[in-house]
Amino acid sequence: MALARSQSSRVPTTTRPQVAARAGIFSFFKTSNKVEQRTALKEELLDRLSGLDRGAQASPEDKADVDRLAAELERLNPTPQPLKAPQLLSGKWRLLYTTSASILATNRPPPLRPQGPIYQTIDAENLKARNNESWPFFNQVTADLTPLSASKVAVQFRTFKLLGLISITAPPSARGELAVTYLDEDLRISRGDKGNLFVLDMADREARLGGQQ
Repeated sequence: MALARSQSSRVPTTTRPQVAARAGIFSFFKTSNKVEQRTALKEELLDRLSGLDRGAQASPEDKADVDRLAAELERLNPTPQPLKAPQLLSGKWRLLYTTSASILATNRPPPLRPQGPIYQTIDAENLKARNNESWPFFNQVTADLTPLSASKVAVQFRTFKLLGLISITAPPSARGELAVTYLDEDLRISRGDKGNLFVLDMADREARLGGQQ
């Protein structure tokens, strides 16, 4: 028995530096794998959005497929607390896709819908936002943001501007909530309290609103 104990005591053991090194290697490959998955999913999602006219031409099957891809990306979200990352969240975002019928104006004939890009500018430092259509209507709406968590804000709309000229004060009932469910350097996915999905890409990183209304 003494001999067995003596032989056992000489069995080499893994040192803490070796364990740390192996853990670091595994962590590196795990992170690299997530980055590759995110990159592939982003490409697939953007390709899937092609031809959907920001969602206005999306069939129920298209919407289900886009939602599935968005959900897969959301599970790989590299910025789970976007309000703590204003350098990523702030800027002028271009709408690529939404399920919001009011934004797409799908209740109107196609010639009377927004034709040019639709943007959303977020100023996370000043907690302000502005949505604006480009041609032909140039409508816009400004809003104040109130953090509800590190990823969700309450949205209180303040002013509607029609045709870029006519300003109308928004009623107190013009409010909602918006959760940022995926955020990286150039893509953002958000979900509203009415169940709408929004996919946007970065158009102008330097855009801010400050005290503008």
